[in-house]
Amino acid sequence: MSTVLAGNGLIKKYGTTNALAGVDVQVAERESLAIMGPSGSGKSTLLHTLAGIIRPDRGQVLLRGERSEMEIPPAEGWGRVDHWGENRLSALRRKRFGFVFQFGQLLPELPAEENVALPLMLEGVPRRQAVQRARRWFAPLGLAGLEHRRPGQLSGGQAQRVAIARALAVEPDVVFADEPTGALDQSTGEEVIRLLTSVTRDQGAALVMVTHDAEVAAHCDRVLQVRDGRVSGYSQYTVA
Repeated sequence: MSTVLAGNGLIKKYGTTNALAGVDVQVAERESLAIMGPSGSGKSTLLHTLAGIIRPDRGQVLLRGERSEMEIPPAEGWGRVDHWGENRLSALRRKRFGFVFQFGQLLPELPAEENVALPLMLEGVPRRQAVQRARRWFAPLGLAGLEHRRPGQLSGGQAQRVAIARALAVEPDVVFADEPTGALDQSTGEEVIRLLTSVTRDQGAALVMVTHDAEVAAHCDRVLQVRDGRVSGYSQYTVA
């Protein structure tokens, strides 16, 4: 499989603390990559840097299928995301990236189908059409019949599946997940991580996930270990 997203020599400092100290990472299309490490190791900073939320002090974040000037272009058709302005980064996060957070971050006043449709509407898709597209995700994710429920009427696992549907609604190249099972009990978390890894792969998207749970990480194709802002090792798994 070919690489869709890469970070080269990523450095990020907060005062005298090296959150990232020269990290190299590549993410292949349809691959699931878990990022693990102790608290303060830099794992969340790495995820946010790859997602264009945090700008590195040095190094490159490269995305396939974009065009921009680069210091060291690895191939034709790559864009250097870390050089982009905020407007272009915002568009990138809406169009080519999906996000799943620990607590879902669904809008409580909207029914589930509109929460899923929201990224499409932000891109100018008419509401009726966006909701129709959003509804297609409910049956595959075990949410049939819950389209009109608001987040407060959903269980934790159901709400997180709605968040997964929202992340996939724009048909992203990469889904970023930050502790997606952290607020769930073990059984529900197992169900959600199996669903998240399988549905992203089926849709052709890569998954980059931060987790502290080795059992959750074991569902991914690879596990990247981070310590003191550096990659301390990789593990390869056969997906369960």
